[in-house]
Amino acid sequence: MSSRKITAIFLSSLAMLVLQTAMAVGADETKKAAPAEAVAAKVNGVAISRVEVERAAKAIASQNPAMPEDAKELEKKAVDQLVTAEVLYQAGKKIEIKDLDKLVSEQIVKARERFPNPEDYKKALDSFGMTEKELETIARKDIVINKLLEKELTPTVKVTDEDLKKFYDENKEKFKTGEMVKASHILVGVDEKATAEEKTKSKEKAEAILKRVKGGEDFAEVAMKESTCPSGKQGGDLGSFGKGQMVPPFEKVAFSLKPGEISDVVETQFGYHIIKLTEKREAGYMKIEDVKERLQEYLMNQKRSKAFGDFLEKLKKEAKIEIL
Repeated sequence: MSSRKITAIFLSSLAMLVLQTAMAVGADETKKAAPAEAVAAKVNGVAISRVEVERAAKAIASQNPAMPEDAKELEKKAVDQLVTAEVLYQAGKKIEIKDLDKLVSEQIVKARERFPNPEDYKKALDSFGMTEKELETIARKDIVINKLLEKELTPTVKVTDEDLKKFYDENKEKFKTGEMVKASHILVGVDEKATAEEKTKSKEKAEAILKRVKGGEDFAEVAMKESTCPSGKQGGDLGSFGKGQMVPPFEKVAFSLKPGEISDVVETQFGYHIIKLTEKREAGYMKIEDVKERLQEYLMNQKRSKAFGDFLEKLKKEAKIEIL
């Protein structure tokens, strides 16, 4: 798993937060030189300035413009996020990262390549009040935190078959399914502005098609030639569906058929349908094999979140954090 993927999974928006942090002030030396009266917090003596907090708060607010927050609450969130980023970065600096400078350079190249020309790249930096040197700091912090998480957390997070079965057995109601059917259809479409005469002609065409398929012609082949529904390209196959997924007249007939049975002509607002039921499944429970992949991802995300929370709590306990 790539380090960037790990950051996305463990931290959600923290990678962006690190960018915001670096955008606000830049290199560590600048942070240490911040005047005491401008300092909002310190992590092991490294200052987080009021400027950083204000800019981070604006960034947080911009993520949810429709949900304005109290200024004090925004400031509290900004301080907490900036402290988290600094704690992780300081921990990450303690591990050896091979070719870090090269990795930083590659990130900068990628950043430049996102813009059509050097002028647009410079404008983007200027819009954030940044220099390329500050962008390098951003890239360095991003890489360091990624590498830290890759080293410390990835080996600890695993989901076993026993974990999957335990969750499935304890939450079986979550995997309950209603009655399902699988069907194909042939549609003779009718425009909503069609005249009575046009509707009659369409219905007569559908009746003629019905005679053909009930007379032995291959349903899928006829659907490919005659159906006006996009599903006609797949021989009319609509796949599986449960109740409430189709318009009522169609659903009522589909669920009343037996596998292999072909309906009479069914009228809906879309036109005239001929339905063939191919499979019916009674209400029951999804098999664990059918949900294994999704379940594994869900449990992995839970374990990753807990592992990250525990790791961050440990780092914060070991750090000297001052909120000023």
